[in-house]
Amino acid sequence: MAFTEYELVVLDDGEIALQRSGSDEPLVRISFSPSVLAYLGGKHVDVAKSMMDAGIQTVFEINDDRAPSGPEQENKHQTLH
Repeated sequence: MAFTEYELVVLDDGEIALQRSGSDEPLVRISFSPSVLAYLGGKHVDVAKSMMDAGIQTVFEINDDRAPSGPEQENKHQTLH
């Protein structure tokens, strides 16, 4: 499997975007309202990074759930809270 690097960038309109390195096409955008920007006091990029990190981790977990399982995994039940 090829390794793909991603980067967070601040777009001209102030949105934070996740994109593949070397690409100008955002895969995900995060936009904060003016009141939230004021509340965060310049830390909106840190918040966006945490949001992206959580989303990427969730994607990895989804892919792990889709992976083929052995016979011992077939009868397991998943509990959601």
